[in-house]
Amino acid sequence: MKNDVLVIGGGAAGVASAYYLARSGFSVTLVEKDQVCSGCSYGNAGLLVPSHSVPLAAPGVVSQALKWIGRSDSPFYIRPRVNVQLLRWLWRFYRSSNRRHVQRSLPLLRDLSFASLELYDELDSIEGFDFDLRRNGYLHAAKKTPSKDGDVKLLNEAGVTAEVLTREEAQELVPETELDIGGAIHFPQDWNLSPYAFVTGLAEQASQLGVEILTDTEVLGFEQSGNQVSMVRTTRGDFFPREVVLAAGSWSPVVVKDLALDLPIQAGKGYSITFKRPPNAPSIPISLGEARVGLSTMGDTLRFAGTLELSGLTLEIDQVRVQAILKAVPSYLPELHPDKLEMIEIWRGMRPCTPDGLPLLGRVSRFKNLTVASGHAMIGISLSPITGMLVSEIISGQTSSIDLSLTNPDRFV
Repeated sequence: MKNDVLVIGGGAAGVASAYYLARSGFSVTLVEKDQVCSGCSYGNAGLLVPSHSVPLAAPGVVSQALKWIGRSDSPFYIRPRVNVQLLRWLWRFYRSSNRRHVQRSLPLLRDLSFASLELYDELDSIEGFDFDLRRNGYLHAAKKTPSKDGDVKLLNEAGVTAEVLTREEAQELVPETELDIGGAIHFPQDWNLSPYAFVTGLAEQASQLGVEILTDTEVLGFEQSGNQVSMVRTTRGDFFPREVVLAAGSWSPVVVKDLALDLPIQAGKGYSITFKRPPNAPSIPISLGEARVGLSTMGDTLRFAGTLELSGLTLEIDQVRVQAILKAVPSYLPELHPDKLEMIEIWRGMRPCTPDGLPLLGRVSRFKNLTVASGHAMIGISLSPITGMLVSEIISGQTSSIDLSLTNPDRFV
């Protein structure tokens, strides 16, 4: 089967890439081994967060992680195992967790985030495309009064508004339910949405533009001719695209293993528990600072989400980690006890984490027709529209509207 572009992956990044490529006039086929939005894009908290412009690899993260070693209920857990790829990833993460890296990376993540919000605004104006977009900010609640220094100062200096609030000021923003906190940080520029509605709705918009979406279609391997990928072999036949976009999330390194690419992505397992929305659900998304748990409403549901677990590509549900999320919520919001809510679903998904906290976005040097769009970790939904737009610019041969030198997929080689 011949076409202009083959997109591998039916999550937020892959669907957005297919949509913007089709808008640019390309003939596009998207293949997904399961269903559209069946992976990490499905069960996340739906946050669009310029506030998360400080990369995951930052000063203090390693020392905090060391304190959590051996605690399976901790927010950041590494399952003990001997694995060369994991050890290399951890070493690179350690090397990246410094102030210079933050200073270089924060402006890029900020620019990507705000550019994505502009595209979300545009998508929200499409008639019949409703994904519950809400532009009402985000509250980071903490047991201890947050400092006006550190990340707050860095973000404000970079143009991302971060307002330190007292408990009373925070409570005024969330009159629906009691807050048992010491203080909070308000991020008025953050938005949120329903991720499943967004990704599946965007897939429908892409289909209307002519994108062929093939689900239950798994990539089996590649053939190459010189510096080009000449064929992609799948369970639904062979494809001969002029361009290939790899947007397979945590499975990206596995998908391209026979191309011998060094894509240092570790699967960061996250969990969410979704309930029917109670009358006292908070009107804006809230993160529970020390517990690293987030709450967000999505239509008639309320979702608790959190934790980062490096345990390999396993979808096993660790009930200890699920219970850690559930126990954290009433300690900050005592009127929202999980035992009094009607549970709908427990979910887990694999967030693709790079060792420097930046996506892999751009062409690889070994193959002139292979573009990578993966490694977005916990901000994949947040950055998906701009990722798709940038992929279309790359494949169109345009100068990228945002400098992507820091996201070069070859930067770890």
